[in-house]
Amino acid sequence: MRYILELSYKGTNYHGWQTQKNAHTVQDELNSAISKLLQRELQTIGSGRTDTGVHARQQFAQFDIEEIKKPAKFIFQLNAILPPDIYVRQIFSADSDFNVRFHATERSYEYRISFTKNPFLKDQSCFYFKPIPDVQLMNEAAVLLFKYTDFQSFSKYKTEVNHYHCYVSQAYFIIENDMLLFRISADRFLRGMVRTIVGSLLEVGEKKISVSDFELIIQKRNRIYAKASAPPAGLFLTKILYPEGKLIRLA
Repeated sequence: MRYILELSYKGTNYHGWQTQKNAHTVQDELNSAISKLLQRELQTIGSGRTDTGVHARQQFAQFDIEEIKKPAKFIFQLNAILPPDIYVRQIFSADSDFNVRFHATERSYEYRISFTKNPFLKDQSCFYFKPIPDVQLMNEAAVLLFKYTDFQSFSKYKTEVNHYHCYVSQAYFIIENDMLLFRISADRFLRGMVRTIVGSLLEVGEKKISVSDFELIIQKRNRIYAKASAPPAGLFLTKILYPEGKLIRLA
């Protein structure tokens, strides 16, 4: 049977989600915990990757195994094995042709910027030590993301993708509780895309570049024209959507 786990994690202590050589990742911890619990080697497939130090309020991972007779007990035992910064929230079943990566219809991220130096937010926000940027200007520039679909300018080099097209459905800044939040949703994201967009938009807010300059960055379709990426600690993967009825909740 194909099982789907919904999980959350704090990415501070990990070199991202995806398993890689000579690095400690969230996927490694999940694979190890499931394998230990089921007493067999097992590999999961994630709905997408997050970079080093990036967090996830909602991430999904799939694996195939014979029937899990007591799903609630399975989650309880799995969480007991996993480190405290990784938490499995729910377990679902799905058809054998379902894929957590390719069947996702929308993904959402939030980037958090703190205006005060708060030691309790050090690993979960970006401390912004400059004057508050012009949020209205940044939102004017963010609207331009709806106008285009090719975001190669905001992608890391040497990524394993066939194209750089993404359809952005939401992108805006808002101030809440002394924090500046950037929220963005799209059908897919390129590696490093959100942090590079945030870094470029902050330069608009600081009036180092204009809204027109930001649009020109998009049009150039080359990473050398975009600005420095915002630090990873402020970034959260917040939501992944699937077509209704694809996931059947078990516990």
